[in-house]
Amino acid sequence: MDPECSQLLPALCAVLADPRQPMADDTCLEKLLDWFKTITEAGSSLLLLQENPCLVELLCHVLKPQDLSSRVLSFSLRLTGVFAAQEDCFQYLQQGELLPRLFGEAGPLGGAAWTAPTVRSGWIQGLRSLAQHPSALHFLADCGAVDTIFSLQGDSSLFVASAAGQLLVHILSLSMRGLAEGPPGLQADDWPPCAQKIVGHIEESLRSTATPQITQALNVLTTTFSHCHDPWTQVLWVRLHPLVAALLEKDPVPAAHSLVDLLLSVARSPGLSSSSCGLWETLAQTVSHLSPTQAGLLALGILKLQDCPQALRAQAFAVLLQPLACVLKATAQGPGPSGLLDSTAADSVTADMLPPSKAACVGLLCRTLAHLELLLPLPQRPCPWPQVPLLGAAVTLLQLCGGSGSPASDAGRQLCALLLGCVRVQRAALDFLGTLSQETGPPELVTQVFAVLLEYLRSPDSSPTVLKKAFQATFRWLLSSPRTPGCSDLDSDAVLFLRELLPVLQKRLCSPCWEVRDSSLEFLTQMTRRWGGQAGFRHALLASEVPRLTEQLLRDPESYVRASAVTAMGQLSSQGLCVPSAGPEHPGGQQKSLLGELLHILSADSEGFPRRAVMQVFTQWLRDSHADVVGDTEQFVAGVLQVAGQDLDWEVRAQGLELALVFLEQTLGLSRSHCPYAVTPPVAAPAGPLTQALQSLCRVRLFEFAFRALFDCDRPVAQKSCDLLLLLRAKTASSSSLQEPRSSPDVASVEAALQRWRAGDQAQPLGDLEPEVVLAVLRSMDLEGLRGALAESSDHVEKSPQSLLQDMLATVGIRGENEADCY
Repeated sequence: MDPECSQLLPALCAVLADPRQPMADDTCLEKLLDWFKTITEAGSSLLLLQENPCLVELLCHVLKPQDLSSRVLSFSLRLTGVFAAQEDCFQYLQQGELLPRLFGEAGPLGGAAWTAPTVRSGWIQGLRSLAQHPSALHFLADCGAVDTIFSLQGDSSLFVASAAGQLLVHILSLSMRGLAEGPPGLQADDWPPCAQKIVGHIEESLRSTATPQITQALNVLTTTFSHCHDPWTQVLWVRLHPLVAALLEKDPVPAAHSLVDLLLSVARSPGLSSSSCGLWETLAQTVSHLSPTQAGLLALGILKLQDCPQALRAQAFAVLLQPLACVLKATAQGPGPSGLLDSTAADSVTADMLPPSKAACVGLLCRTLAHLELLLPLPQRPCPWPQVPLLGAAVTLLQLCGGSGSPASDAGRQLCALLLGCVRVQRAALDFLGTLSQETGPPELVTQVFAVLLEYLRSPDSSPTVLKKAFQATFRWLLSSPRTPGCSDLDSDAVLFLRELLPVLQKRLCSPCWEVRDSSLEFLTQMTRRWGGQAGFRHALLASEVPRLTEQLLRDPESYVRASAVTAMGQLSSQGLCVPSAGPEHPGGQQKSLLGELLHILSADSEGFPRRAVMQVFTQWLRDSHADVVGDTEQFVAGVLQVAGQDLDWEVRAQGLELALVFLEQTLGLSRSHCPYAVTPPVAAPAGPLTQALQSLCRVRLFEFAFRALFDCDRPVAQKSCDLLLLLRAKTASSSSLQEPRSSPDVASVEAALQRWRAGDQAQPLGDLEPEVVLAVLRSMDLEGLRGALAESSDHVEKSPQSLLQDMLATVGIRGENEADCY
C-alpha cells in the first residue's frame, strides 16, 4: 500500500466506525472493497493488517452494540472475507475470535441488523470470499454457518436466496477438492463432512412435498453441474438420480422449470451424458410427462445437444412440433396427415390438445415458433427438416390471425376466434416465416407465402410492429426467390409481385403513423441497395410514385422519418432512380438539387438523426464517386466539412472525419483496405504528386477541420482526428522535398494558434495553409502521446486509491458543514 494511502486509512476507518458520521454511498464502498481485493491478490493480507492495525480495529468496532449503518456492517463482513481468503490471515483473525463473532451466532445473526437484506448479502459474500482453504471448511462446520445458508435459500430477497445457493455449490466443490483417493463412493460415509451435510440436505429437500424446497435443491444441483466437472459430480448424479426421477411420478410435476434446467445442465456436463448415468431415459420420461407448455424448452435443449440418441431427438422434435400439428389438424380441409409428424404420432394429435384459454394458447404457439426459429440455423437440427408443412403452418397461423382463414371444422373455427387479431402470434409467425426463407419450398406454397405477406402489408388492421416484420419477411423471401444460378436478379414472378407491392408501399409512405412511414423507407432502402441496378426493379419503381413520395418525406415532421428518407434518397440517387421534381422555389419545373436539399438538412435540421444520415450518405457518395460529387469534389468536401465542423452533435463531427479520411485516401492514392488506426512504415512517394495532393487537402481546409477536431471535447472525435493525422504523417514522412525548418514564422503562428485552440479559444481560424507548414506542424506534434492520453478513461486520475480515500473523507467533511449550516 502506498504511504499516502496508509496515512489516510486511519481517519477513514474512524469515520466508517462512527455511526454519527454521514456515510459515503455504496459506490464508494464498492470501489474501496475492490481496492482491498487488488492489494490482497498482489500481496499478503496478514502483512497488510499488521502494518495497518486500524483495519482490525474497524472490524472489531462493528461488533459493538451501536446503531451502525447496515451498509458499513455489510462492507465490513465482505472485507473480512477478503482478508481471510489467505489461510495465514485466516488463522490470525481466528486467534482473536473475530471470525466467530462476525459470522457466528454471536454476530449480526442474532441482532436487529440481520433484518436488512444488505447485511445478509454481505454475510454470504464474506463467507464466499473466505471459503478458499481447508481451515475455512472446519470453521463453517463449527460455527453452524451451513445451516444458516440452508435457511437463506428461502430468503425473501431473491438476490440473497440466489447467493445462498451459489455459496452452497462453492462449499460443496471446495470440500470435494482435496480428495486424494479419487471420487467418493455412493454411501454417505464416503463423503467429507461438509459435503455430507449439503448432499443430505439436498436429498431431504427432493423428498419434500413443498415445491419451494424442491426448487431450491434443483437450483443448487443445476449450478453444481453447470460449473463443476470433476469426476465426483458423476457420483453425485448417480446418487441423486433416483430422487430426481421420482419427481416425475407426481402429478403435476413439481418445479417443472427448475427440473428442465437441471436435466439440461447434466446433459451438457462433460462425462455425465453417458447412458450409464440413466440420463437419456430420464430425459425421455420427462418429455412425455410434462405438458406441451413445459416440455418445449426441454425439447429444444435436447435437440441442441451434440451427442444424443436418435430416438430421444425424434421424441423431442415431435413434442416441439405438436402445437403446429394441432393447428394444421384443426384447419385441415379433409382427412389425412399434415406431414408435420409421422403417421403414428399424427394419429394421436387432435385439435383440442391446444390449451383452451387464449393466453395459454397464444403463449404456447409463440414459444413453439421461437424455439423452431432458433433450431433452424443449427447444424444439429433434425434431418429431414419438415420445410413444407412448417411453411404451411406459418401461413395458416397468419391467415387465422388476419381473418382470411376459413376452417371447416368446429375446432378450427374456435381456434380462429382465439387468434383473430392477435399481434403476438402475428409477430412470432412473421419472424418464423422470414427464417424459413433460408430453405426452398414448392412454387404453389411460395405463392401462398407472398400472398399472405401482401395481405398483411395491405391490411389497415396491421399494427406498426407487425408491418415492420411483414416488410422484413418480404425482403427475405424476395432474396430467396428462385433465380438463375450466379444471377442476383429478381425472377419474373418476383417482379410481378413487386408490381403489386409498390402501390402498397406508396400507401404506407403516406401513413399517418410515423413508425409505418419509417419502416416503409427502410424496406425501400434495402430493396434499392439490393436490386437498384436490375432492369425489372428499376422499371417498376420508376413507374410508381415511390421516389416522389420519398423525396417529400425529407420534410417529414418526425426526425426518425426524415433520417430514413435521407438514407433512402441517397440510395435512390446512387442508383440513378431519383425522379426530377419541382417546387414553388423552382418555377417552371426546374429540377431541385438533392445535394442542395441534403446540405440544407445538414445545416438547418434541428434534430441530430437526419444530420447524421446526411453525413453517412455524403461519405458513401464520395466513396462511390457519385455524379453530384465528381463534378467538383473539392467544393463538395469543403462545403460539407465547413458545415459539419460547426455541428453540435459529436456523431456528425465524427462522421465528418470519416468523410475527410475517404477524401484523404483518394487524394493520396491509398488503398481503401488500409486500416486508419494502424501506422505503417513510411513509403517513398514522388514529391510532385504528393505536393499536389497536399495542396488539394489544404484547399478544402481538411487540416483546419482535423486540427479543430483534435481538441474536441468529445473524446471519440479527438481520437478519430488523431488517427487521421497519424496516417497522414506516416504517408508523407519520406518526402524530403517538403521539409520545412521549425523556425519558420508560418509554423510558429500555426503552433501558437493550436495552443490557443487546445486552451479552448477556437475563435481564430488558421487561414490558408501551405503543405510545408502543415507537415512541419505535424512533425512537431506528439500525436502518439495524445493518442495514448485519449485512450485512457476520462476519470483515470480520479480512480487512484489515494483520490478515492480523499474523496470519501472530503465528502464527510462537506456534509458535516452543510448540516451545521442548516441549524
